Amino acid sequence: MQYVWQHRLFDPTKLTTVDGRKLRVIDVGRLNTDSGPDFFNAKIGVDGCVWAGNVEIHRRASDWRRHNHHLDPAYDSVVLHVVEVPDAQVYRTNGEEIPTLVLSCSPMFRTDYEALVAHSSTQSCARHIDTLDPVLLADWVASLAIERLQSKAQRLRDWLDLYRGSWEEVCYIVVARSMGFGINGDAFERLARSLPLLFMQKHADSLPQVEAFLFGQAGLLVEGENAGDDYYARLTSEYAFLRNKFGLTPINPDSWKFFRLRPANFPHRRIAMLAQYIHRGFNLFSRICEAGSDEELRALFKVELSGYWTTHYLFGHASPEASAVLGEGAIDIVLINAVAPLLYAYGSYIGNETMTDRALSLLESIKPEKNAIVRRFAALGIAAANALESQAVIQLNNEYCQAHKCLYCRIGHKLLSRSAMKP
Repeated sequence: MQYVWQHRLFDPTKLTTVDGRKLRVIDVGRLNTDSGPDFFNAKIGVDGCVWAGNVEIHRRASDWRRHNHHLDPAYDSVVLHVVEVPDAQVYRTNGEEIPTLVLSCSPMFRTDYEALVAHSSTQSCARHIDTLDPVLLADWVASLAIERLQSKAQRLRDWLDLYRGSWEEVCYIVVARSMGFGINGDAFERLARSLPLLFMQKHADSLPQVEAFLFGQAGLLVEGENAGDDYYARLTSEYAFLRNKFGLTPINPDSWKFFRLRPANFPHRRIAMLAQYIHRGFNLFSRICEAGSDEELRALFKVELSGYWTTHYLFGHASPEASAVLGEGAIDIVLINAVAPLLYAYGSYIGNETMTDRALSLLESIKPEKNAIVRRFAALGIAAANALESQAVIQLNNEYCQAHKCLYCRIGHKLLSRSAMKP
């Protein structure tokens, strides 16, 4: 009922109060998400007299007394009571009667709303999308892209507060998370947050020590295992020393997932690559901000492993020698999930629109992601042309479709508006 009122999904020419007075809605007011009346600063006309105040909405008029509004002075400013069932008269604390409107809407609205929200499919609107104006869809995709970037940026700003304003520490965590490529993203984030960058920077001149820090903290070094593997034994011994020195507790090794992963994407190699970034000094954030082109940004993440990791995907299991390099597709993922949010968050933080625009243009320059969500929306007629748009459809899927928030989705709103205005 709030939704119907807020979006004027009623016939404005047929409004009367329950006692027969003609009603005109000039302004529905502003939705209140806190305590108090449902809509603030509404303006209505009753028999030619204009009233300005608040609007309260109930399914049954008798809810007014059941909620004790008749005793609460905060509701004396209500100028209209909107209900579905007019089973009682309502009064202010001084005894004045408040006009009541029975809100009617097309029965098709309720039917279509329930069909959208209660449908088992996350795309219950699919068969109607091709009937919508392409301009509406394009505008919605553009808004969703910004919404997703802003959501990611807010998360980074929360981390910034947690790490006392250190953008390099925030960069370290978000880059680490992006190295998980979705399936191991949470584990990489837990690893990074359990191991302060400052600890490793004190030993950044020694790659074995940085690797020992990361692999040990990841729970992947256990004394006595992988007998005969000298590299593993050296890291295990080094981590035992570092763990005692810094009072570290490793994360649960069961956090790491391997199912359906190609060996090249196993977390071991990704952790080794993260160690390379830290060994190089890890001033990534400043270098990201200073990069003058997309090519310079890509160059920051081009790292090729040597030695042990050219013949291993796991500890203790030798494999044929192969290149251990972060490919272009993998770098795209890091740019999408780490670099663009960092640029946008920092640009918003310091009020630099050039930097926030840089984040958007970076995403526009990258090919759309290849995953089940992007493919499904493409089949529905919402095809992503670049990474900015693929991020938008991921936002649509995760925050609206899966949550069945059809009322808050422009596609759902448009479809429901059609239903509400039908006879």
